Amino acid sequence: MPVYKRRAAMGDLLRYRDLVLALVARDLKVRYRRSAIGFVWTMLQPLLTMGVLMVVFSTAFRFEVPSYPVYALAGILFWNFFAQSVVASMNSLRGNANLLLKVPVPKAIFPLATVLSGVVNLVLALVPLAAIALVTGHRFGPGLWFLPVAIALAALFTLGVGLAVSPLAVFFTDIVEMVGVILTTVMYLTPVFYPLEIVPERYRWLVDLNPLRHVLQVFRDPIVTGHVAPAGELALGVLLAVASFALGARSFARAASRIPFYL
Repeated sequence: MPVYKRRAAMGDLLRYRDLVLALVARDLKVRYRRSAIGFVWTMLQPLLTMGVLMVVFSTAFRFEVPSYPVYALAGILFWNFFAQSVVASMNSLRGNANLLLKVPVPKAIFPLATVLSGVVNLVLALVPLAAIALVTGHRFGPGLWFLPVAIALAALFTLGVGLAVSPLAVFFTDIVEMVGVILTTVMYLTPVFYPLEIVPERYRWLVDLNPLRHVLQVFRDPIVTGHVAPAGELALGVLLAVASFALGARSFARAASRIPFYL
């Protein structure tokens, strides 16, 4: 896409920012409309998962990770944000078909709104993480001030993936199930709840090739170690986030004109 067209597309998104915010608010309300405890599930579900992992990995697999509850919970929060936002992005175009076909709005607004609502859930889910850190005696370091930037990078990377796959979910209905299987596989290739050190050296290259591993480290290091990720890892995380967004935006722009014909 030429530079002037990319600038025009970004301008369109800014002009419709009120609609984006309205869609984010609607997504959050719909998600918890029939839930008795509403947003509390955003905090409770990762805590329950972390408890199970702590028993299984700390006891059955016998490895030592300093502040493992914080380490595992940070990984779970990152993964839940990424996986749920990607799946929601795939459903966003069909789910908003009536609005998309009746109102001339930029189609990228819908994946963007799902990712932004995921960011809100992620921020809310940081509350139980802080509580677990307090209970377990984990001390946050000055690197925690970098966390908003890390969240922004994670969101940019996720938005790129969401933009790339959302048109595919319109063109091919089976893609949602296929991506679900892929996400499960990728989760085990990402050190979400296990330390990278337990992966045998001969297989570690598989984990290192996974871009999510690097974006996760940029997100988790300020929480767990109290420091910003090492310069090389941070640079790679920024590069991956920008590349993901650029490729996703380009892919979406190419497919956008065909989307209404498949809705």
